Amino acid sequence: MGKSAKSLRPEGGIPRGLSRTGPVLFSYGFRPFFLGGALWAVVIMLLWIAALTGHGAPGGAYGASHWHMHEMLFGFSSAILAGFLMTAVPNWTGRMPLSGRPLMALSALWLAGRLAITFPPTASPLPGVVLESLFLPVMALVFLTEIVAGRKWRDLKVVGAVAVLALANTGFHLAVLRDGDPAMAARAAISAYVLLIIIIGGRITPSFTRNWLARRGPGPLPVPYNRFDTVVSCASAATLLGWVLAPEALPVALAACAAAALNLARLARWRGWLTAREPLVLSLHGGYLMLALGFAAVGLAGFGVMSTAAALHVFGVGAIGGEMLAVMTRATRGHTGRELTASLPTSLSYLAIFAAALLRPAAEFGAYEPLIHATGAAWILAFGLFCVEHAPMLLRQRKTLRGA
Repeated sequence: MGKSAKSLRPEGGIPRGLSRTGPVLFSYGFRPFFLGGALWAVVIMLLWIAALTGHGAPGGAYGASHWHMHEMLFGFSSAILAGFLMTAVPNWTGRMPLSGRPLMALSALWLAGRLAITFPPTASPLPGVVLESLFLPVMALVFLTEIVAGRKWRDLKVVGAVAVLALANTGFHLAVLRDGDPAMAARAAISAYVLLIIIIGGRITPSFTRNWLARRGPGPLPVPYNRFDTVVSCASAATLLGWVLAPEALPVALAACAAAALNLARLARWRGWLTAREPLVLSLHGGYLMLALGFAAVGLAGFGVMSTAAALHVFGVGAIGGEMLAVMTRATRGHTGRELTASLPTSLSYLAIFAAALLRPAAEFGAYEPLIHATGAAWILAFGLFCVEHAPMLLRQRKTLRGA
């Protein structure tokens, strides 16, 4: 490998670098977590649809509806977030990524949590809850170690968001175990993901857009980060805090409408419409557009036009699901040596996830059951297409990059 075993070990003794032996799946963090997260996204929805039609009760004593909400917020999404950060953080810090056996252990911990919460090992959900609760704190610790070692202090806010997710996960479990309402914990989790999109999406979306446009000759480019972006981020964070604490309060509704307008203005500065010929780039703008619409939905919920649950789905399915799908497809293609261009199945997966995000709030205004079923079908199609097309890439050796 060109480096001694000692050079690939930090002080903690964890093997580092790109594993050249063992399964290809565990040679880089994005591989097991993108594939596992996408497959679990499909399984979650299939099990939930089966439960709605009286076939099975995933979660056991935890409750099928609570299980469904939990696995959407902390199950598939935590895997995809881990896959992205385990790929991005080494780029930010300049340190070698985890791979091989340490990556296998982290992947096994995530999978054990999914099985423990879905099929509780005892009549009580407590043992499964305890096991499931370990993954996010461990990941926060891994990222904290990497960022501190790399002295990338400004990226500690990413660790903070993962820590908020871990706390929200614990709060969700405690509410369920005490027969309470986990809605506040759910909003906290959604808010943490939305903040990550504002922070990281605000970094990679204009960057990828600039690169794509620059290769195609002179013309308008995204506006560089400036104080306006900071204002948008701070206003959005304050609005999300208010939404977590008082989702239907009038001041929160007004702030959410303002945050929607600010994020739309920020999105417009990135000139995404110029990337219409490349869905791989355009999809990032589509996910951020859903984030702005999520704030608008929070405002409408505060004014009584739609429910808080519908607003949560615009954020959860459109912004979070859409951005995750966009990042997974691009990162998978780029890091496995494929051309950075979207195929027809990839483009259809983007359309499906955004359709799912819009169908769910539409169900509030009529034809509830058909639209709910259509939402589930669109979700399954979106992540199913990713699995069919990208699983072979994630399971095979990297190809030589052919362009882009």
